[in-house]
Amino acid sequence: MTSNYKEQQRDKAIKLIQSNMQIFDGKARGKFYGKEREFVLRENMNNLFAPIRVDVVEYFNRNNISWWGGSRPTGHVLSSQIACVNHLFQVRNNQEAVIAILKKINADFIGVLPIESDKFSPAYIQFEAVSDCDHLNEDGPTRGNNCTSVDALIYAIHKDDSKWLIPIEWKYTEFYDNQNKATEGCRKDPLNCKGKVRQKRYNQLICCSNQLKSENLSCYYYEPFYQLMRQTLWVEQMIAHKHQETIKGDNYLHVHVIPSGNTDLLEKIYKCSGMNMERTWRNHLRDQSKYLIISPQIIMSGLTSSTEYQPLLNYLSVRYMD
Repeated sequence: MTSNYKEQQRDKAIKLIQSNMQIFDGKARGKFYGKEREFVLRENMNNLFAPIRVDVVEYFNRNNISWWGGSRPTGHVLSSQIACVNHLFQVRNNQEAVIAILKKINADFIGVLPIESDKFSPAYIQFEAVSDCDHLNEDGPTRGNNCTSVDALIYAIHKDDSKWLIPIEWKYTEFYDNQNKATEGCRKDPLNCKGKVRQKRYNQLICCSNQLKSENLSCYYYEPFYQLMRQTLWVEQMIAHKHQETIKGDNYLHVHVIPSGNTDLLEKIYKCSGMNMERTWRNHLRDQSKYLIISPQIIMSGLTSSTEYQPLLNYLSVRYMD
């Protein structure tokens, strides 16, 4: 499978690396899957916005968060984990800035609260968020690895004084094939394969969900719907068991950040439904108001009036914007 958007973004990044602009501050041809690549930085730290490099690595290390693909930030310039951190990390301690971002998501939010489940450096945005307790039968939460987590989380105050969880799933160049995760490995081991384990974990939770429809479970096991299903269950269970959780939410809004140019993700016709991504997912939801697709440009436009964040916005514009 190939993606026009992914190829465009890869070519753009390679040109930025070769141009010696102070975006990557380094050389390419780092290793990925054992081979040197022009879109992988040798100096992996240079994949991060320069002002956050030291702080973000300390935050991940001291909160025991795994990086995608290893124990340190990847040098792969198309990483969505890196993209999420580059967009949001610098503002996480600034209450007014986080509220400005939040109002681009929904104007009914009037405040944010610090997320105290970060043991080191709690602030108004958390990365690779997990629950305190395992509510999804996943053998324990481990941030960023082997369990359901969300790329970023905001703890918001609604205008009616209720507390909302805002889980954010951040996409960049992702696009997906038609692998059925419900049947993975079942040819070799029909009883104990990965697919059967997944169904045992999630099917009953889906059937008991207030948000997910359970008439047809098959689509939930194809990406990107597999991620969205698990995150929906995660936030529902966080609220249902808030007496066990540090973050005590009354409601939620599931935010899906996707570049508008990534039509290979957004406009693909998925075989499990015969529809594009948004229509497929919304057909599985009872309450449409609890799910939102938004572009990185719109989210970050909340900061355009701030001179403090102009260097960040300039960096993001050159590196990521279409």
